Amino acid sequence: MLLMLAAVDSGVAAADLLVVLNKSDHEAVLIDPATLATIARIPTGHGPHEVAVSPDGRTAYVANYGMVAVFREGQRQDHPGNTISVIDLDRRVVRDTFDLGAYTKPHGLWVSHDGELLWATCEGSQSVLELDAASGAIRKVWKTGQDISHMLVPTPDEKKLYVSNIRSGSVTVIERATDRVHSFSTGEGAEGIDVTPDGREVWVTNRGAHTVSVISTADDSIVTQFESGGQMPIRVKFTPGGKEAWISNARSNTVTIFDTHARKQLATIEVGAVPIGIQMTPDGQRAFIANTNDDQITVLSIPGRKVERAFGPGNEPDGMAWVSQAKGSRR
Repeated sequence: MLLMLAAVDSGVAAADLLVVLNKSDHEAVLIDPATLATIARIPTGHGPHEVAVSPDGRTAYVANYGMVAVFREGQRQDHPGNTISVIDLDRRVVRDTFDLGAYTKPHGLWVSHDGELLWATCEGSQSVLELDAASGAIRKVWKTGQDISHMLVPTPDEKKLYVSNIRSGSVTVIERATDRVHSFSTGEGAEGIDVTPDGREVWVTNRGAHTVSVISTADDSIVTQFESGGQMPIRVKFTPGGKEAWISNARSNTVTIFDTHARKQLATIEVGAVPIGIQMTPDGQRAFIANTNDDQITVLSIPGRKVERAFGPGNEPDGMAWVSQAKGSRR
């Protein structure tokens, strides 16, 4: 039986929010992470997939990718988008919509430490954009030359951007100071990607090969590769301290947990159907797993490695972000 969460025991500040994107509802939902109650539903563009929050916790950027019912056989609809919705989290409204023109299918997003820049992958043009976060003006375009440039993550010093390319089975590295772009193979279906908090490694989940590739950021070499412990590893997320890596396995309906340094699998947790998005609380106590085909979020205890409860935010949840309006949000 799933356990109820008591708001008084959550350790979550009153201003904290969990942002969940419901792809098939075309909306961003603001959730109170202490009670799991829905605070607001905000319409976005068609088929929103990923969301990033500004460091001050006042703005959320939503990539309107355009595809819905992604893993629902016979139901998928793909209408490539080219916009980013800018949500005012104080007023809980869409403040602006960035039109990306010919740069279609925006997906992976990240906001710079100073809140001035927004980086976005655009699959339809095999590109990564650097945008002015205030106006949406395109400052730079880097061509990956790879198919389905999907997710991205910067190193903590923001000198490099790492991009996973699903169909090419590769990772692209963008060196921002010189604009050098280079790519190398990791494995079939490279998709999930995250960087260790110390910036020394990038982990990539190869969903077609069911493997994890570990990349050294010092020289961009593949240090090691191992089985993900499940079928179709689609996302990877490090715990705030960096000791563990949590991987959602979309076809196994599981989350596998690895010791970051030993590369040893520590546990497997069964969740809902087609788990994709992973979001952790900054204190490292809870993880939220978006089960897109069950229309639910599973809430897991990170220290206990167990399911606490589940709730339904809407139709086909996936991308998530954490908002701490008092202190800002990074991951």
